[in-house]
Amino acid sequence: MDIASVYVNVHVSDFEGSPVFYRDVLGLDLLMTDESFGDASFRAANVQFAIVKSEPPLVGGHTGIGLLVKDLDAAYSELAERVTFTQAPTKQPWGGYMALFVEPDGNEFYLDEEMAH
Repeated sequence: MDIASVYVNVHVSDFEGSPVFYRDVLGLDLLMTDESFGDASFRAANVQFAIVKSEPPLVGGHTGIGLLVKDLDAAYSELAERVTFTQAPTKQPWGGYMALFVEPDGNEFYLDEEMAH
């Protein structure tokens, strides 16, 4: 059996403001939004990325979701004025290069540089 990750959901409390952050700040393509259902979907390369209106304890905290960029230093510079980073770009013991940031609800994401294989 082949299993592939095709979508990721992140829980947010501010459903009116969150699509703006993901579309305008992170630059994800907005596919659809449904306020009555509390769901907005975005295209992030080959994965559908969605935000879902929720309440704590699902909102805020480390998501475990990594977003991949080709040049982390360039992405960090571009986002630094618009995003709160909780960790600057740092070389990892396993060989990766990553930073951590939070979005307006406090959901924390990895921002990883694509590694050459």
